[in-house]
This record gives sequence, structure tokens and C-alpha cells, in this order.
Amino acid sequence: MNKTLRVTVGQASLAGAHGTNQDFHGAFLPRGHQLASKGIVLALADGISSSQVSQLASQTAVRSFLEDYYATSEAWSVRRAAERVLSATNAWLHAQTMASDGRFEKDRGFVCTFSALILKGRDLHLLHVGDSRIFRLHPQALEQLTEDHRVRLSSTESYLGRALGAGPYVEIDYRGWEAEVGEFYLLATDGAYGHLQAEDIHAALRQHPADLDAAATDLVNLARSRGASDDATLQLLRIDELPASDAPHPQLRREGLALPPILAPRMEFEGFTILREMQVSARSHLHLAMDNTSGQQYVIKTPSVDLSQDADYLDRFVLEEWITRRVDSPHVVKTWPGERPRTHLFVAMEFIDGQTLAQWMRDNPHPPLDSARSIVEQLAQGLQALHRREMLHQDLRPENVMIDHQGTVKLIDLATAHVEGLAEYHRDAFVTAVPGTLQYSAPEYLLGQGGSQRSELFALAAITYQMLTGQLPYGLAASRVRSPADLRRLRYVPVRHLRPDLPQWVDAVLAKALHPTPAKRQEVISEFIHDLKAPGARFHRQRSTPLIERNPVLFWKCSTALLSLAVLVLIALRVLEH
Repeated sequence: MNKTLRVTVGQASLAGAHGTNQDFHGAFLPRGHQLASKGIVLALADGISSSQVSQLASQTAVRSFLEDYYATSEAWSVRRAAERVLSATNAWLHAQTMASDGRFEKDRGFVCTFSALILKGRDLHLLHVGDSRIFRLHPQALEQLTEDHRVRLSSTESYLGRALGAGPYVEIDYRGWEAEVGEFYLLATDGAYGHLQAEDIHAALRQHPADLDAAATDLVNLARSRGASDDATLQLLRIDELPASDAPHPQLRREGLALPPILAPRMEFEGFTILREMQVSARSHLHLAMDNTSGQQYVIKTPSVDLSQDADYLDRFVLEEWITRRVDSPHVVKTWPGERPRTHLFVAMEFIDGQTLAQWMRDNPHPPLDSARSIVEQLAQGLQALHRREMLHQDLRPENVMIDHQGTVKLIDLATAHVEGLAEYHRDAFVTAVPGTLQYSAPEYLLGQGGSQRSELFALAAITYQMLTGQLPYGLAASRVRSPADLRRLRYVPVRHLRPDLPQWVDAVLAKALHPTPAKRQEVISEFIHDLKAPGARFHRQRSTPLIERNPVLFWKCSTALLSLAVLVLIALRVLEH
């Protein structure tokens, strides 16, 4: 039986002496698809006592987080999704606090603390601002996992240094770590945690082992009996079961789908009519087909029979369609929009009537800069559409770029893409040493450091260089990098050695984007595109290129001549001495 994510939650809240409970808490334990894509969430908030409306701030913070977090893109990481939601909530709360003349009105401050735990896959994620707290329960102690954002002026006077709604922007603390079965976690406001110890929690759990709501209720009542006058809220989380680290990803649905038969022209398949074979490789088969309902042509991609038992390969096979259904860009291949029930495992993608960039490069061996730049700009837009959803293509090469008859450039083949939101489910998913093609892979992939958006920039710049010169910027040396020493030996071949007709600034822009060290490249792809269109003054400066780069043969001839001369001088000196 496959293990799944399973927890037990208990919650309780008790109003303080002032009568109005300014705390608010909530939890969402979804099932099925949302459990895999977003996980389980516990959240609580505590309003500031000086405000007459802070209970509304607490309610808004928790409710909007529980609703809006689950509405964010499945491709986003937990951190990105949570921080986006909290930033929007903070801006709204702060806007309600500000008076019409722009002054902060303390007695109507929509301000609160906020703490949340999210359990997704095998990982826990903590989001926190203010002085509510999250703890991990140990046999003899409560381990505080959050930091109080309270500024103490004296032993009796303090204020919140950070809170939701206190300013137009807020800094949210984030932590992430791997969960373990059997662990207990607590979320609590100061009215509860200020009067409880680890032994109190253990006693309540022994008293109510199967009812954590009852245990939480006993604990907030105990805090009250010990003198707590403030609102007291407490949430308990017990981790009962975690998915296996090597389990197939539940979001990439392929259960119950059979491997397709061998396809042939005029054959009927899943509502399509096969027209002709396009490509057959060791990893997949491509056929041109017509949708019998719409009459439109699509490319049917079926998996290789030889890899039918490879679960990682099959997950990656369906990943391509999963991604294209979530990315809307004219520069990324689109999937078939239909929703017919399927019995076989296959992918249906749009048919792009045109040629690959590899063929375009063969047809245009020395293109004008403007022609190459137009293609690169469109490629960049496709990559940026992926990056906005925390995806990396990871196999950018001329064969994976199509140009249709109207000149539109499209990225294809997303089977090796990295999706942060899916990778979080379990970190062992989709791990490959070098996901793309060696000649275009950034050096950090080859050193086992993983990739980033700057790695995609490297591949894009390598393609730009190849379009202009017909060669790669480091020859084959870049694909042989296996150590830091190999990295230091890389030598960039200037574009102007091969295309002296191009401006010198083109070399400067490409050399920066192709730097072996990611931190020394442009920060983002849009900066690279801007530099290609409107290079700044730093790229126009004439720099003295070392002779070894300008003319290696002449450099070594000169070096040999100088060395020979030095030897002759030494011999002559020896003769004179004798």
C-alpha cells in the first residue's frame, strides 16, 4: 500500500479578560490533488491590544492565507506562494489602517502577528512575523523555531518591531526542513505559551491521545488558571505518515493508462487519425495526427517501449503536458486543449509548421545581428514565461527551438524541465546529473551544483554565439568540465575572431553572459536582452585583449623565440665567465 501524507490536528482558543478574542486560527487539510500540490496548512494570528479592530486583522490574515495560498500556481514553491499571499494581505491591512490624510491611526490599526506551518510532501515550511510562536515538542523541552520580533525598551515596555499591516511592506521569516513521522509541533499566541511547559503538553497528550482538540482545550484552560489574562490560542500538529521518498509524483497522473500500440498512418487512436510518422528515437515516437473533432493537426508523442518500466522517465513524459497546460506564452509550445478521457499514455502537442533553429542556422551561417537578435528576444520571452512560474527548461539547444513560417519562435521539449513546486513534493524526484545537452549546459550543472535562471542565461548566450559564428564559445572544453580546475582552464573565444564585422560590444555582452561563474553573468535574462539591444557605456570601452586570446599561434611563437633568446644569453654569459 502506498504511503500518503497523514496528520492529526488539534486547536483551541480562549478569549482574554477584555472579552473580545483578538486571536484567530485555522487549518486546512485537503484531500487528493490539493494535498499533493499544496499540502496541509496551520495558521494563527494575534491582533495588537491597542487597536479596536485588530481582531478583524487576525481574521483577515488567516482566512485570506488559507484561501489564497491554495489558489496560487501549483508550479510555485511553497515559499514563493506563501510570501506572495502574505505580501498582498499586508498591503491591504496597511491600507485600511491609514487615515485619509495618510497618517497611521493606532486605535484602528489593522495589525497582527502571523505564524504558519505548511507540510507538503516530506518537508515542513515555516512562515512567521511578530511574536506568536511555533515550537517542536521534545521529551523534556519545547524548541522554539521562531524569533520574536518584539523590541524591548525596558523591563516593562516593548513594541512589535514587525507585524502584518504595520507598514506598506513586511519582511517574513521563512524556514524549511524535512519532517519526520511521529513529530509534534505547536503554534501558540503569547497568552498560551507564556504559561506552559513541555511537561504540560505531554500530560495533555497522555490524557487525550486520540483527541488533540481536547488536549489543546485543556492546555489553554491551564494557561488561564495560571494567570494568563490575554487571549490564548494553541494548535497541535502530529505527523502520522509521510509519502515515500521514491513514490511516483501524484500530480503527474498516469495511473491506469496503458502504453500505446505501435502507431501507423490512417490508424485511429484516442480520437485522432494518425497521418504520418515524424520522428522515432530511443526515448519517444512522434507522429503527426488530426483531431477528429476539430480537424486541427497535432503532434502525438508516445513513450518508448524500452523504457516502460522506468517510473522516472514516465513521470517526465507526462510532465511536458502538465507544464504546457500551465504556461501561456506564444513562445512556448502549447498542448492539445481537449479533455477526452484517455486509455493510453501519450502527449498531444500543437503542430508547429516550420523548422528547428538548428536547420535555420545551417541555412543562415552568418546572419545579420538584427536577425539573430530577433530570435534571441523571442526565446528569452519563452524562458521568462517559464521562470515566472519557477520553472527551468534545462535543455535549451537549437534542436529544441522551432521557428514557424510566420517567424514565431517557440520552445519545445519540456520533459527535462525543473518545476520547483513539484520538486518540493519529494527532493529525490527528477534528479539527474546533467539534465540537458552537455554542449549547452552551464558549468555549474557539470559540477553538480544544480541550475538557476542564470544557467538558462548561459545556454541562451551560447546559442546566440553559435547563431552568429557557427561555433560554441568554449569549443568542446565546456562540456568536459568536471572540477574547479577544469573551470579555471576555460578560455572564451572572442566572437570577433570569427566575425570581425560585428561590433566589439557584442563580444563584451556575450562574454559576460557566458562567464563560467554564475554570479558574474547578468542577473536576469531581461538584462541580457537589454544589453544586446542597448549596450551601456561599459560594453563600449576598448579593452586590451591579451595576445594569447587575439592570436594564440603568434603568442606561442613569440614565447618560443623569447625563451630561445634567453637560453642563448645564458650560454654566452657562461662562455664569458670561463
